[in-house]
Amino acid sequence: MMLALCLLLQQAAAQPLSTLTVRDGDRTTTVPVVLLERGPVVGADPLAHALGGSVEPGVGDAFDVALAGVRMRVVPNVPFVRVGERTLPLPAEPVMRGGKLFLPYSVVSDLLPRVATGVTFDPRRAVLTRAGAVVAAGASGNRLARSDSAGRNPAHVAPSAPARTAKPGSFTVVVDAGHGGPDNGMRGPIGTSWQIREKDITLAVARALRDELTERGVAVVMTRSSDTLIALSDRGRIANERKGDIFVSIHVNAANPRWKQPGAARGFETYFLSEARTEDARRVEAMENEVVKYEIAKDVAADDPLSFIMHDMEQNQHLRESSELATTVQRSLARTLPGPNRGVKQAAFVVLVRSFMPAVLVELGFGTNPAEARRLRDERNQRQMASAIADAAMEYLAAYQRRSQSPGQ
Repeated sequence: MMLALCLLLQQAAAQPLSTLTVRDGDRTTTVPVVLLERGPVVGADPLAHALGGSVEPGVGDAFDVALAGVRMRVVPNVPFVRVGERTLPLPAEPVMRGGKLFLPYSVVSDLLPRVATGVTFDPRRAVLTRAGAVVAAGASGNRLARSDSAGRNPAHVAPSAPARTAKPGSFTVVVDAGHGGPDNGMRGPIGTSWQIREKDITLAVARALRDELTERGVAVVMTRSSDTLIALSDRGRIANERKGDIFVSIHVNAANPRWKQPGAARGFETYFLSEARTEDARRVEAMENEVVKYEIAKDVAADDPLSFIMHDMEQNQHLRESSELATTVQRSLARTLPGPNRGVKQAAFVVLVRSFMPAVLVELGFGTNPAEARRLRDERNQRQMASAIADAAMEYLAAYQRRSQSPGQ
């Protein structure tokens, strides 16, 4: 995956993409956006000029960058920035080119709206606005805001996190029941005469989650509501077209048969989209992505380097929110489920890659474990799990709304 991304980046390296429009009060400035080998970047100097800031040499290799009233310590080739007492991650490193500092595009699309007072970013039009100025459309023909030939939105056209103007009752949650149709998912438990199928458990819990959220005034979109196969890429497309605020995919785990006493493995865990960090996360990633063997359609955008790169950048914008959502779901499940809390993890699930919004994948337990399989197939327990996930969704959405309404958060 990383090798493919590097090759695609090399194909498009050093191409000027378009311009970012910066509105600071009554002043409008355009800042070039350039695709380097590490991804889209903007020059620190022109961005600082557009926001009435500055870029000054700091200690060692560091730079002190002032943007929209926020001072940050930036070190080239280090994917973090220091803002006050906080060290904040970046999805890509700042770089030096021709003696000039370039900042990853996420500084504009994600970081500044979070840490600077009165700063907002419109990803659909590539416009950064300070102090409530009226936004203006970016340059015509902005390649950052185009759709690919299949009608998908690889970058700034896609729905982002819950809208800043969202009001109670206006949220949409996309509920995804894993597997379906010819894809049974995992089967278990180990060493018993009876069996459960993952696709049946996930659908039952997804339906219960739909009912729970509907009762709380939340609009729900189901990627499937019957025993049918929905392609992994189509699940994300459904979520995007219906403008979901968050995406929750329901699954059941299975033990690695090579483990010592695989039938004893227990516990629940929640994933968000990122590179798998552990062998176990890679195992779950491969297991849940295996459904692609049942799918016929190919993703034509995979042959488009710019679409691929911009899609990856769009997902990085949701990384922080997805992590927060996963933490909230895992915490809520821990108050309900008896099994071991296996924590929040990261993996590159295809179903999450295609969802341009905060998205998580929940493994409710090990269907290969007889005790957990009994719990998973019990209707009352299914409703309890659904209620816990619904609690987490409401908690996250309420917290997001508070953050959105608090300048500088």
